[in-house]
Amino acid sequence: MIFSFLIKSYTMKKTLAIVVLLLAALGAGGFAYLQWKASAGAKTEITTLTEKATTAEQKQGDVEKELEELKEKLGPLQVTAQQMEAVKAAFASGVTMKDLEAAYAKDKNLSAERLLGLAGVRLLTKGGQDPATVSAFEKALEMTDWTRQQKVICAAQYALAAAGKEVKPLSECAMPTQVAKAEGKTDDKSEADKKETSGAKKDDKHAAVHWDYEGLMGPENWGKEFPKCARGKEQAPLDIKGPFQKVRFSIAPDYKTGPLRILNNGHTIQVNVNPGSKLRIDGAPFELVQFHFHRPSEEAINGRRQAMVVHFVHKSSGGELAVLGVLLQMGNENPVIKTLWEHAPAKEGPEQQPEGVAFNPANLLPRELDFYHYDGSLTTPPCTEKVKFYILRSMVNISREQVAQFPFKMNARPLQPLNERVIMSN
Repeated sequence: MIFSFLIKSYTMKKTLAIVVLLLAALGAGGFAYLQWKASAGAKTEITTLTEKATTAEQKQGDVEKELEELKEKLGPLQVTAQQMEAVKAAFASGVTMKDLEAAYAKDKNLSAERLLGLAGVRLLTKGGQDPATVSAFEKALEMTDWTRQQKVICAAQYALAAAGKEVKPLSECAMPTQVAKAEGKTDDKSEADKKETSGAKKDDKHAAVHWDYEGLMGPENWGKEFPKCARGKEQAPLDIKGPFQKVRFSIAPDYKTGPLRILNNGHTIQVNVNPGSKLRIDGAPFELVQFHFHRPSEEAINGRRQAMVVHFVHKSSGGELAVLGVLLQMGNENPVIKTLWEHAPAKEGPEQQPEGVAFNPANLLPRELDFYHYDGSLTTPPCTEKVKFYILRSMVNISREQVAQFPFKMNARPLQPLNERVIMSN
């Protein structure tokens, strides 16, 4: 019995020893696993931190490089700023502005360039928030010849934008740094810019013009770049309807035969006219500058528009504009228009002068010259006002086929509000 008890006691001790050993082994294994796992995590963290450190060093290098580039650009900018301050100080007394205002006060028909110069002096003297300064830039912009005076347009648009006006300068109105890039004087143009430029369609109409008769730059959006188109109170064209105020004067065209000078300017077919052709309005002479076509007619008579209209644009010696409009109604073929269409370019381009082809604008006029008259504006941007309109009552025929041959399906501005104006008739 005692022997049996000793055997059982030994067996229990042996089993307990085995259990203890197993627990010790498991503990050691678990500890080793935890140590291995911690070591692997540490290695991963070290790798991540090393990569972050490398990236940070690269970014620091890029930042230092950008700082160096900015320092290089800062020098010329500081010189320009100093020069600008010197110019501003030179005009600060206002003496030059007063002298210019006194000199220009005698001239009631200042050119756009002179108005721009006066606005610039006001800007340096009074600042960009001065109402008279803003008004001077707006007036200069309104008087600008949009096809020939880009520098005036750019200067006025940038000045108005700086004054807080909702004006988006044209893409051609590049600042000095942009001009340098365009001339190849800098090579910091991004690859994205290069791809965008190289990928642009050469025949994209909206890349060449800055207003249109439909789309993003249609008539409803002209005012974003051409303020007068949106804010003007004497805009054209109008729906011509009574009652009419009678006038007692007449108009007398005196047009001469000259070489045909015709072009497609991207908006219409236009014929430029040599000096010598005049329209006398109540005896006062207006030189015929050019005539062009709209489809359908821009003016309406009692709410009805005709197939097309031809606008004869005249200018007085004092710069006043007068437009004589001839409505073209659907009818028989017009031999005069046939001649024009035979030489009209189908696509936008420079003026063409066919050899041996002469033309007299008077051939497009009806016999009767009774007219409607109102004060309006250019019917295309920049929508300059103070333009006298004379729309003839009598119409001229044009065939359906000839209307279809006109390269523009629609190039007529919507009718504008009459506001407080009175339409007159002789």
